[in-house]
Amino acid sequence: MDTAQFKEAAHAAIDEIVQYYDTIQDRRVLSAVEPGYLKKLLPDGPPEVGEKWADIQKDIEAKIMPGLTHWQSPNFMAFFPASSSFPGMLGEMYSSAFTAAAFNWLCSPAITELETIVLDWLAELLALPPCYLSAGEGGGVIQGTASEAIIVVMVAARDRCLRMLANGLDGAEREERIDMSRGKLVALGSSMSHSSTQKAALIAGVRYRSVPVSAEEEFSLSGEALKITLEQCKRDGLVPFFLTTTMGTTSTCAVDNFAEIAEVVAGHTNIWTHVDAAYAGSALVCEEYKHHAEHFGAFDSFDVNVHKWLLTNFDASCLYVKQRRHLIDAFSITPSYLRNDFSDSGLVTDYRDWQMALGRRFRALKIWFVMRVYGIEGLKAHIRGHVKLGELFHSLVASRPDLFKVLTTPAFALTVFNIVPRLSSASIAGDNGNSSTVEPNDRSSSIKVNGNHEHNPRSSPSSTTNGSSNTVMLDGNSNHEGNNDLIEVESEAATNANALKESTPPSASIITNGNLKHQVPISSSMANGTSKDQSSEKGVPYPVESSSTATTSLPTGEVTPSPSIPSRSIPSSSSLLLSSSKEDRMSPDLATSNALTKQVYELINRRGEIFLTSTLLDDVYAIRVVSANTKSDEMHVRRAFQILVEVAEELRAVG
Repeated sequence: MDTAQFKEAAHAAIDEIVQYYDTIQDRRVLSAVEPGYLKKLLPDGPPEVGEKWADIQKDIEAKIMPGLTHWQSPNFMAFFPASSSFPGMLGEMYSSAFTAAAFNWLCSPAITELETIVLDWLAELLALPPCYLSAGEGGGVIQGTASEAIIVVMVAARDRCLRMLANGLDGAEREERIDMSRGKLVALGSSMSHSSTQKAALIAGVRYRSVPVSAEEEFSLSGEALKITLEQCKRDGLVPFFLTTTMGTTSTCAVDNFAEIAEVVAGHTNIWTHVDAAYAGSALVCEEYKHHAEHFGAFDSFDVNVHKWLLTNFDASCLYVKQRRHLIDAFSITPSYLRNDFSDSGLVTDYRDWQMALGRRFRALKIWFVMRVYGIEGLKAHIRGHVKLGELFHSLVASRPDLFKVLTTPAFALTVFNIVPRLSSASIAGDNGNSSTVEPNDRSSSIKVNGNHEHNPRSSPSSTTNGSSNTVMLDGNSNHEGNNDLIEVESEAATNANALKESTPPSASIITNGNLKHQVPISSSMANGTSKDQSSEKGVPYPVESSSTATTSLPTGEVTPSPSIPSRSIPSSSSLLLSSSKEDRMSPDLATSNALTKQVYELINRRGEIFLTSTLLDDVYAIRVVSANTKSDEMHVRRAFQILVEVAEELRAVG
């Protein structure tokens, strides 16, 4: 392929990519192929004679597209997003054109220096402490993924700890102390930490121990839980040397209690504390989230995947360390063929010493392009727009307490919930005050968890309409102060559910263990997930057995989302499950709810119009919906809710 042919092929490829993005919402989001499908479509080997690009390009649609799950589709609400943007794509194009191994400064000075500059820009944008900037003893480096970043810092932490334990010793005595200590090292992470910490421990040849977290702490790691685990490690003769804390856990987007953790680790100089902010860390670009970074100066490293939520194409995981010398001590090996005057002078950065691999790509270019095209205000608007979509989805779920139960405080555009099974009269009445309550008499309805209706000052209260509000509560009695009294439903569950569906509540809230977590004003069209001019008769029904890629076009209407929530609240008294006791969590009602939730989740994914993921929270099976895809919008958020309602009602009817 010569330059003229390349130009023609590139134009054709870009045209196809643009067409793909413009119509991606019309494709089935989840691939439906069987394992091994592609081998049946491709020849046994490459062609003897080269083929024309036009013939090759045809195979993208015919053979590759059927096996793709479309992560950029607005119907993709699973896992966490994989960002993509046209500036990011352009960065990848130039990076491919400039292909260089870039293992040291001399290989291409611009590749190294732009990475240093861009990562300093990002650190300041995220409000990271100055200790993470390149001007001091720290700095940033781009890794492939957050998992790679954890492996890198864990190896550095292991070697640092072993040096500390052998401090003052020399020769054979030093080596013997290191060998004896190595088997006692243990890495820590909460029970909600990403599995990458445990995998890193396997690679580093050290032990791993999980620190329990509880529903009462909203599944965030507390200082007290960490302290208990550290004390147990000491009793067991182990040496904790590494801790992963998290800003935005995978299951619920929980934020660990950084203030408490900083206080605990201050007394343990052997422990390297890492902040895994792979997804939620991007929210630090917004002022309302920057307070999360206040205690990061007490920790040793921080990592954020800008390829998740900050418009940069995969892969771009930005790792920051407070003292870069620990990475260099762990990874620096300089054979003669890598030596050069610039590296030997110590005046340049060789990023090969900050990672496992030798070679590296020009990944800073796409981050630079994204920053310049969108600007700081554009990046903030991107994050805030998705947070508002998350609030919208949460409000829709909260408007149907007869079908759904929100299990954790919605955060960072993630909502976690399960399906409420059809209950008998006895189950609805309940025992010991653990009953589902809805109010059928007016436009207010509530659900709560084990406690009283209280206001959480850390939430953003919203205005109400006509003095009424729609409050979602789970289990227990309410000391509801207002014009409307809550009443228990005993035998009219179906009647009240229908009444709730037909109502148009002006606002919705989540209350867990007596704390008002989140209140969202709802537009008049939110009660049943459709716009006010789209009745159930006019709406397109969700197909019972269909693999079609057609989507329903819903009028967007007027959205009145709540004020942006400043941060995820972590009240110590919250309880996020049906009840706080293990016995109740293992009750037949919970088993029924888990089975129904799993069936709903699996049927939705099997039909393929939207793609969701699930999680398990203290024996509770839950569905998680992320509204942070680059192409997410109100229409598709509402359609996802409509699908959930239709499938939940369909399966409850036959359950």
